[in-house]
Amino acid sequence: MGKGRLEAFSDGVLAIIITIMVLELKAPHGTGFDALGPLMPSFLSYVLSFVYVGIYWNNHHHLLHAAKSVSGAVLWANLHLLFWLSLLPFTTAWMGENHFEAL
Repeated sequence: MGKGRLEAFSDGVLAIIITIMVLELKAPHGTGFDALGPLMPSFLSYVLSFVYVGIYWNNHHHLLHAAKSVSGAVLWANLHLLFWLSLLPFTTAWMGENHFEAL
């Protein structure tokens, strides 16, 4: 099987993951820069998660660039990876909501 469909599917899932993460950022109620202060934990958790997803996307891209084809086992392994990455919006929101106290 060619690798194009796997690459496109994975790119789409990762794009959706990043979109869901950024939707967790809420707009401040105030108009000054001081209104951004309470949002910093959420923003920092978003930045951390974005970098994490970006690293996985970059490594995934390079891995598939080196592959000539994919097998059924590779498809399942990729779904396994995407499953765990899909939990990032939840953990990002959790960390931001609790100001990293869960660490």
